[in-house]
Amino acid sequence: MRKILVGLLLLIISTTSIAQGKLLRREFIAASLQNNKADEDPLRQLTVYLPPDYEQGTQRYPVIYVLHGYGGTDSVMMSVWINFKKLLDEAIKTGKMRSMIVVAPNSNTKLQGSFYTNSSVTGNWADYIAKDVVQYMDKNFRTIPDRKSRGLCGHSMGGNGALKLGMQFADIFSAVYALSPAVLDWHGDFSLSSRGFKRISKLNNEEAIVKALDESDKTGDFDAFYAAVLTAMARVYSPNISNKELLADFPVTYVGDSAVYHPEVINEWEKQFPFHMVDHYLPQLRSLTALKLDWGRNEDFSHIPFTSLQFSKKLEAYRIKHFAEEYIGDHGNMLGGFDGRIFNELLPFFEKYLSGGQSQINK
Repeated sequence: MRKILVGLLLLIISTTSIAQGKLLRREFIAASLQNNKADEDPLRQLTVYLPPDYEQGTQRYPVIYVLHGYGGTDSVMMSVWINFKKLLDEAIKTGKMRSMIVVAPNSNTKLQGSFYTNSSVTGNWADYIAKDVVQYMDKNFRTIPDRKSRGLCGHSMGGNGALKLGMQFADIFSAVYALSPAVLDWHGDFSLSSRGFKRISKLNNEEAIVKALDESDKTGDFDAFYAAVLTAMARVYSPNISNKELLADFPVTYVGDSAVYHPEVINEWEKQFPFHMVDHYLPQLRSLTALKLDWGRNEDFSHIPFTSLQFSKKLEAYRIKHFAEEYIGDHGNMLGGFDGRIFNELLPFFEKYLSGGQSQINK
């Protein structure tokens, strides 16, 4: 009897061990970020989840690419803020999704956000994701190197990036999921009347803006937060190396307390907003296997529910098949955990719409 109990215990331990995936961190020099003019570091980090059966075989796997939000990093997104490993292990164990590789690239910058956009000043952040990171993964891991087996998702700034890169690189990614996508267009707290533009005019240099941002957590100074966000956006939406202090032009500047609007710069920003990009990427959007966005009804940033709905309505007007959903939640409270959106919506989405992997081969 004792031998049987010991045997069962060893079997349980063995099964538990097999059910555990692995989380590892890698770094590499991103060619698309080299020789940038803003002194951004081209040495980039990746947090990679390998499924439980990865080291026991030779099969290849679909890959989900995860884009973090403003102020985040790969490790914060995958390990600190949301325990992706726990969610992925359980999803694979329970059959919610088949074994897949999941990777989050570090896209943080000196001003805390790349907005996943190519820039003549800060480097080519769109190419970094769609070319450098994808090529690194295909070269160093047993991926299925095909668009139908690549999914792209992100939260907030990362949700913006997922929609944007999904349009620009529909030949690389086939399924796209945007969680609470930020700054899809002007509205509400993200508008030309934002007090962040006035704060930028007062601070007027990178060091002061970064310092104010660092102190904003303690002081609750939201204007400083927006000043940093808007400056980060300007460096990729309207870069200008001749502006020695901020390396960018801005849609709004201030002379004293008076706002001065710059239509040509406003136009440059709007060209980069996903809402306006839809008009120019209809074939690419229609080529996607699946597209989904969702947002919380009680969102902390007022522009997100409105612009997400408008984005969905625009897709609908063009008869682009997609999913859009509002749920009861705020900017992040319903993402993690076994009752959250990632476990119950995002992972099953990719299980359904990505090709390849053992479970589909066996079907």
